[in-house]
Amino acid sequence: MKKHIAWTLVAVVAAALILGASTPAAAGPKVLKAVSFLPKDHPLCAMIHTWVDRVNKECGDDVRIDWVGGPEVIPGFDQAEAVRNNTVQVIFNPAAYYAPLAPEVNAFQLSKLTMEEERKPGGFYDFMVERHKKIGMMYIGTWLYDPFYLRINHEIDSIDDLKGVKMRTSALYDRFMKKIGIVPVTVPFGETFTALERGLVDGFGFATLGPADWGWLENCKYVIDIPFYTRQNTLILMNLGVWNGLDEAVRQRIMTITTAFEPEMVAYFKEQIAAEWERYDKLGIQKIHFPPEEEAAYLEAAYSAEWEDLEKKVPDLVPTLKKLTGNM
Repeated sequence: MKKHIAWTLVAVVAAALILGASTPAAAGPKVLKAVSFLPKDHPLCAMIHTWVDRVNKECGDDVRIDWVGGPEVIPGFDQAEAVRNNTVQVIFNPAAYYAPLAPEVNAFQLSKLTMEEERKPGGFYDFMVERHKKIGMMYIGTWLYDPFYLRINHEIDSIDDLKGVKMRTSALYDRFMKKIGIVPVTVPFGETFTALERGLVDGFGFATLGPADWGWLENCKYVIDIPFYTRQNTLILMNLGVWNGLDEAVRQRIMTITTAFEPEMVAYFKEQIAAEWERYDKLGIQKIHFPPEEEAAYLEAAYSAEWEDLEKKVPDLVPTLKKLTGNM
């Protein structure tokens, strides 16, 4: 733990030297440095560019987002601390990466509501805004839509066939994998292709877009065609002090931009996902289906694994979270 904290401090200090001052000394728009947990040219980051461009166009006289890069600037798991410390002012980060600060953020992927429904007064959005304020961040919106799937390098017929299978995991679906008997294996992102090629893992979990581009499907030709965690947990977050320091009119403009952006973002990714499934067919990717009762059990495991974890970590919040996410 101490070693991790030390490396985090080193990363933040190094990033501060790279990024320089966070705001200009002279008059003009307030410049907000931003980083993403994925590289700027990653296909999943496509709509971040749209959001940044709109904010810069409509708020340009008052505030400007300077998206300086991705994990090459600050590692993804260190970005939450960087925004809390005001090393950067905005991050595009998954909630699972900073869940140790506020375990309740893992309820994002469990929501059964649309983002528009979540934004109703007194709803899930308002609740999560207040929870993020407690850890020094302002939750602004969501920048990605793409459900998750498990892929495997051989054909299976049932959930039981997954027991003992080694899969590349991540912070998002580690508990789900364990619940259905998969052996989760931590593999650095850049080493996943090699791990699949050498048989160090038998599969992996990931969203729809990306794996084909990286060659991950060359040695992993089967996808369990049961999407889970369809509500993404990838959020636009700002340093709370910086947010509070903006004029009310600017804050309102950013929120108006974001609420209009989210449904457009979802529509964009749905089109991209449909095209990607056509590409999967051309690549010879085989879809695995379970009988209806097993499909229900598969999804139950995905969601119950997360609710059980929340029951352990924030039991007092679970009833409220279930109500606000449409789970009761």
